[in-house]
Amino acid sequence: MNIEDYIIDHFYPKGDNDALRELLLVHSRCVAEAALEVCREHPELGADEEVVRTGAMLHDIGIVRCDAPSIHCFGSEPYIKHGPIGAEMLEEYRKGCSLSNALNKNQDCRPDDVFLKKMERICARHTGTGLPGLEPETTEEKIVCYADKFFSKTRPERRKTYDEALRSLEKFGQPGVEIFKGWHKQFGPKA
Repeated sequence: MNIEDYIIDHFYPKGDNDALRELLLVHSRCVAEAALEVCREHPELGADEEVVRTGAMLHDIGIVRCDAPSIHCFGSEPYIKHGPIGAEMLEEYRKGCSLSNALNKNQDCRPDDVFLKKMERICARHTGTGLPGLEPETTEEKIVCYADKFFSKTRPERRKTYDEALRSLEKFGQPGVEIFKGWHKQFGPKA
């Protein structure tokens, strides 16, 4: 099992809210596939494909604690906060696994602090084109954020066109639209 499998099982146990778990998995796999396409299309970026793939699989882990009933989320927090909430959840997991491993109780979670901290940053920084003060900085963070804009959770397997993704960002203001346009020049299909 990959580390994301342990983490998803930890926060989304089978039988608890299977509709949300399935939505998370479908959406995350689509984002991961699109993000890895960017890596393959643009090897000059030197992106770490493992960080990109795992980050894409975990970027929305925080939705479980948010209030968005239309997508099976029955938590109490506003949905806009799902990124930073996911980062907090991954930090909890990382610290808990470090303690478990130190006490030799649970070798299955296999945390790597440096790697998981990268996942925490991807979670915190992927909303829109980044929340104020939490803008994507690394190439991997930007790739996951970019790929995520092509998929919604209301129609998780349908890939939006570039124009549709752009329009979905307009409600967040022109700065985000311009960031996305720049990312598209950098990460989009080569002409």
